Amino acid sequence: MILCAGESLIDMVPADGTFRPLAGGAVYNTAIALGRLGQRTGYLWPISRDPFGDQILRPLAEAGVNTDLCPRTDRLTTLALVTLTNGEARYSFYDEGSAGRMLHADDIGPLPETVTALFAGGISLVPDPCGATIEGLIAQHHDRLPVMIDPNIRPFFITDAGAYRARLARLLPMADIVKLSADDLEWLYPDLSPEDAARAVLQTGPRLVLQTGGEAGAKAIWAGETVHAPAVRTTVADTIGAGDTFNAGVLASLDRQGLLSKDAIAAITPDQIRAALTLGAQAAAVTVSRPGANPPWAHEVPT
Repeated sequence: MILCAGESLIDMVPADGTFRPLAGGAVYNTAIALGRLGQRTGYLWPISRDPFGDQILRPLAEAGVNTDLCPRTDRLTTLALVTLTNGEARYSFYDEGSAGRMLHADDIGPLPETVTALFAGGISLVPDPCGATIEGLIAQHHDRLPVMIDPNIRPFFITDAGAYRARLARLLPMADIVKLSADDLEWLYPDLSPEDAARAVLQTGPRLVLQTGGEAGAKAIWAGETVHAPAVRTTVADTIGAGDTFNAGVLASLDRQGLLSKDAIAAITPDQIRAALTLGAQAAAVTVSRPGANPPWAHEVPT
């Protein structure tokens, strides 16, 4: 089971002059996408007992995602006010004292033996106590479990850039796979080209650094020659959840190829990497073709 640990929230999405509440969050979207793609998936994040908490739980259940590790709380659900500019999403967060923000280490029980990999990232890595809790979870288990991290950096959400850079400097070396957009790489290494920045991340310890670039497709920076996969052409409704779905496609492909172990990732081949990037791109193309974070089901992507 791939365990996705990180934020869920309600996206308030523009709709005919008002806002429509939709369940979202980077790590939540990845968990939903993995479940819809047919992979055994678990989710770990506090879920509020407010009505929005129930709205968050329904898609997880429909996708077959295990939520046994999710603590329930009376704290309120995080809200993200979404604005769209030429299809690109921008967010304003209402998060202080929220259900997820207040995640502590003692809220997390022992991980079951069925967990075979960890995925984490998003804004859940930024504030404390939740950021420290996710960091601690990864530190506790990365020696045994393969870890994928997508920091999905939102500069406007980061109040202490130095502290967050220090956290990423501790976290990224513990990951086997790191996914970064061109914007993420520019924030991390503003003086380097995207590929040089990705190689700088690779040198800290990950086996694979995946770089996404929208219409430019995706590439994997690793010990061998760079592997490319083109973007899938489609009519874009918006980009909400695109990167999150890409992550799910990559993990689903690795899982199907029997590569979700530390030894297997260490011995991965270019063709195996390309297959993972391709499924990621195919899944993301479905998500961007329809409004909101609405990842594909298994029958909607090539097998």
